[in-house]
Amino acid sequence: MDSAPSADKTFSMDELQALSGVARRTIRYYIELGLLDGPTGETRAAFYTWRHLQQLLEIRRLTEEGLSLERVRQRLAAPAGAPPPAPAPAIEVRSHLRLAAGIELVVEPGAARLSPEQLRRLLRETLDALARVREETKR
Repeated sequence: MDSAPSADKTFSMDELQALSGVARRTIRYYIELGLLDGPTGETRAAFYTWRHLQQLLEIRRLTEEGLSLERVRQRLAAPAGAPPPAPAPAIEVRSHLRLAAGIELVVEPGAARLSPEQLRRLLRETLDALARVREETKR
């Protein structure tokens, strides 16, 4: 038996959140930005449809691919079958961490989604691993 919701099923905000894996606050933000259609009805009587879930899953897929919300907006607005618009020039900031001669760790903090503390821990643990490997080769 198919457990997928039928096309005429409606969802509460809690159900939409659970099905999509997107936080309530993020769903509201997407509606505010115009990326996601607003609910049908108002206040506590508001509900979402299968179309809302599909839109939300597509937004989630595109953001997980690394697209900015502006690029997501462009992709969603493009006619079906149209090639995706050319990416806008982007500026990326990358940290190049020199571990040793010939060994460098390159991190783009925004894409890596690492806090400064996490980045420092990554560096420490990478340096420790490098020291262990070098010690093993001396034996």
